[in-house]
Amino acid sequence: MRRHTAATLTAAALLTAGITPLTLAAPASAAPAEHADDFNGDGYRDLATAAPYAPVGGKTDAGAVVVTYGSASGISATRRTVLSQDTAGIPGTAEQGDRFGKSLTSGDLNADGYADLVIGSVGEDVGSDADGGSVTVVWGGKSGLSGGIGVPDPAVSAHDEYGMSLTVGDFGGDGRPDLAVGSTGSDIWIHEGFTKSSGPGSRHELATGLQTGSSIYGAQDLSAGDLDNDGADDLVVTGSEASTYDDGNMIYLGSDGGLTYQTFLKSGGWELATVGDLNGDGYDDVVSAAYGGDGKSLGGSVSAYLGSANGVRTQPQATIDQDTAGVPGADEEGDWFGNALSIADVNGDGYGDLAVGTLHETVGTAEIAGSVTVLRGSAAGLTATGAQSFTQNTAGVPGTAESADRFGASVRLSDLTGDGKADLSVGSDGENHPSGAVYSLRGSASGVTTKNAISFGPGSLGMSTTGYLRLGQDMLG
Repeated sequence: MRRHTAATLTAAALLTAGITPLTLAAPASAAPAEHADDFNGDGYRDLATAAPYAPVGGKTDAGAVVVTYGSASGISATRRTVLSQDTAGIPGTAEQGDRFGKSLTSGDLNADGYADLVIGSVGEDVGSDADGGSVTVVWGGKSGLSGGIGVPDPAVSAHDEYGMSLTVGDFGGDGRPDLAVGSTGSDIWIHEGFTKSSGPGSRHELATGLQTGSSIYGAQDLSAGDLDNDGADDLVVTGSEASTYDDGNMIYLGSDGGLTYQTFLKSGGWELATVGDLNGDGYDDVVSAAYGGDGKSLGGSVSAYLGSANGVRTQPQATIDQDTAGVPGADEEGDWFGNALSIADVNGDGYGDLAVGTLHETVGTAEIAGSVTVLRGSAAGLTATGAQSFTQNTAGVPGTAESADRFGASVRLSDLTGDGKADLSVGSDGENHPSGAVYSLRGSASGVTTKNAISFGPGSLGMSTTGYLRLGQDMLG
C-alpha cells in the first residue's frame, strides 16, 4: 500500500477555480502513526479486506469492508471491525450497487497517531449522476476504526466512479499525508490538510495530460512511494495513454513544489502497479504487470523498474513470468500471473519481496483455482531465485483447490505479528462460491511458511453466508 502536485494551487488560485479552500490548523496532538495501516495504534499492522458485493440490509452489491487487527499472534476473525454504509457514524446509506470497498488505501491523514482507512464506493449515485462514485475516510482510534467523513468529488459531471483508485502519500514532503483520488476521467484530485471535524482542508487537480501532451484515460490504479529518496513521495498512475491506447504507468515525482511528470512506463499492464524497495538501496522501486499474449508471455509477466536519485529507471531490471527459470508452474494462456501485487520484506533480509497473484491458475483439474507466487528481492533487485508458490493444495494451507476459488484475487504482504517479517495475506473471492475467504500465512527467515496458517470466511466474521459477497476481492494495498 501502500503527499502535492504539478501545479500546487494557492488559495487565490483555488478561489479562481471556484473551489473554496478551508483554513484549518493541524492538530497539536500525537505524532503521525508509525505504520500507515495501524488503525488502533497498538504498534501492529492491521489488514483491511473488501467484500464489495456483500448484501447490506437486503441491498445487493452494497458492499462491506472487514478489518482484522494485528497482534503478536497475527490476525484473527474475532478481533475485527466490519464496516458498511449502514454502520453508525459512516456517511451515506447502503444502497444496491454501491460496491462500498471496491478500492482501499490508508494513512494517518489527520496526524493523530492512528492510521485512517479510505474506502471507495464506485457505484454510488451522486444526485442524478448514476455511478458517480464516492470516497469515505474512516477514522482510526484507540479502539480501532469508527466514525468517518466523506471526501466530496470536486467535478461530479466530469467523470464516473470517483474513488475507482486511491492512494495516500506525502507528495509535498511536509510530513502530512495527502490523498490522491482517481476516476474514469483523466485527472486526479489531491486532497490535503485533513482534520477529523472537516476532512480535507484543500484540494487541487493533477491534470495528467498537462505536461505530457497525452493524458491517462482513466486512472485504473494509483500507488505511492519515494522513488528518488528525497523525502517526498512520488505518484504512479496506471491506465491507458489516451493518444496511443498503450497501457502503462505515468510517473510523477513529488517535491515541496508539487508533483512533476517524469516518464511513462509502457507495460501492457494489468491496470495496476506496486511500489517498494526491492534491492534495499533506499529508493523505492516500481513493479508493473502485463497481460499475457503481448509478446512477453502467454499468461502474464511482472517487470521491476528500479528507483534512483533521478526517479524511476525507464528500462526494467527484470521481467519474470512462470516460464522464468526458478519460478514454479508454467506460462499458460489466461493464467493472469500478476493480477495482484504487493511488496514487503518476508524474510527480514532487508530486501523487499514481491507477492504475485495468479487467480486463473489451474490446479490439478480445478480451473481458475488460483495461486500465489512470492519472488525474492536482492541486492540486484527482483529475482526468481528462491521463488515460492502456494495454492490451496499446498501442505498446510487450509482448504482444497476447487474450480473458481480464485485464490490470489488479492494479495498483501505486511508484518501483522510485529516480528520484522512480512506475512502473506491472500483473498480467495470465489471460495464457497461466491462468498469468498481470507488466508494468512506467516513470514519467516526462510520465506513464507504454512505453519500456523489460518483462513476465515464471512460466517466467522458475523457476515451473511448467503449471497454474492466476494470477500477477498481486494485488500489494502
